[in-house]
Order: sequence, then C-alpha cells, then structure tokens
Amino acid sequence: MSTLARRARAEWGALSSTVRGALVARRWRAVPMTLAAVCLTALFQYVQNQSWGYQFVQNIGCVRADAPLWLALIRTPLSLFVPALDLPVWGALVQILLVFGIAEICLGRWRTLLVAYVATLAGTLYARVGIELGASNPFGLPASDAHVVDTGPSAAVVGLAVFVCWRYRAYFTAALVTVLMVVEVLFKDNLAGKEHLAAIAAVLVLCAVSAARHRGGGNRSGVKPPIQS
Repeated sequence: MSTLARRARAEWGALSSTVRGALVARRWRAVPMTLAAVCLTALFQYVQNQSWGYQFVQNIGCVRADAPLWLALIRTPLSLFVPALDLPVWGALVQILLVFGIAEICLGRWRTLLVAYVATLAGTLYARVGIELGASNPFGLPASDAHVVDTGPSAAVVGLAVFVCWRYRAYFTAALVTVLMVVEVLFKDNLAGKEHLAAIAAVLVLCAVSAARHRGGGNRSGVKPPIQS
C-alpha cells in the first residue's frame, strides 16, 4: 500500500466504513432526516419563488440582523432550510444531502440537528455582534449588513463537517475546512464568510465539551463510536 493510500485510510477509514456500512445495510432508510431536510429545502425554494409564497417564507424563515432578537431566534431553525435567493438551489440541496447524510449516519439525527442548529445560531448571533463592532474592526461588519437576508444551510454544513471529522479523527480534513473558510474571508470579506468562522468556533466548543464528557465517562476506545439517534 502506498504512503498516500495509508494516509487516506488513516484519515477517512473509520468514517467511510461507518457510512458505507449503514448505506449497504439500510440504503436510504439510513438517512430519513436528511431526505426530509432536502425535501423541505426544495419546497421552500419553490414557495418563495411564487408571488403568493415569497412573503410567507420571509415571515417564517428569513433572518436579518436589524430584526428584533426574539424574532430572529424564532426564525433561525427554519432559516437553515431556506435557500438563498441569489445562489443556485442545487448547491444547497447537494450540501444537505452529502454533509447532513454523513452526519446523520455518524452522529444520529438528533445530534446532527443539534450541531447544525448551534452552528447556524452562532452565525445569526455573530452578525449582530459584528455590526456592533463596525467595519473598522477586523472582526466587525459594515452597518449595511444588518439588512442582508441571512438564510441557507452553509453555516450548518461547515459546522457539521468539522464536528464529524473531529469525531472520527479526520483531523487534517477538519483543519483543511477551517483553513478554507479563513481563506474565504481573506479574499471575500462578507457576512457569510465570517458567519462560517463563527459556526466553526461554536462547533469547536462543542468538540471540547464532548471530549471532556468522554474523558469523564472513561471512554478509552481508539475511534469514537457513532452516536445512535
């Protein structure tokens, strides 16, 4: 076996075997939540592009930093499944199908939803903090970003990717995802890019909490086992 193959097996072996085993054994029944999320996102895309449905989707799932915090918190869970109007919907659907599907198999559906929500919420809350800091601060945002509609699964996808890679010891991949998000901000300093970094920061906190719980529980296994839903 070549050096590259050994490294790839060490990086993704446990993760790929878990995903492959679940899909072979249960096929699409292994990812019911993911399929539901894909269908919900496609439905929102259809509805928001209809004259009668645009405002409805705005009212239940569109978050902006200039809205009251309580309203943003109510809308945040559904905002994850509302595709951005300025981006192709197929990108959001592919992200959900692949990353949510892998996460659902490896973490279980409820843990997947928790990590996705924490990552999305971190981005939503960061937008308000960033606007308060102002554009002159390297961690800040221009005041005009308060009016930007903030929806889509990207923050959740980034957060889930990092968490799953950490959970299955694919540390290089987790680091690569993080570096790519940093590069994104360096080349395109916008709200979405900085929200991705906020999502990663929140997920790293979850990783630290999970690691502390496993140490306290006396888990000494080599690869962290998948958590069943």
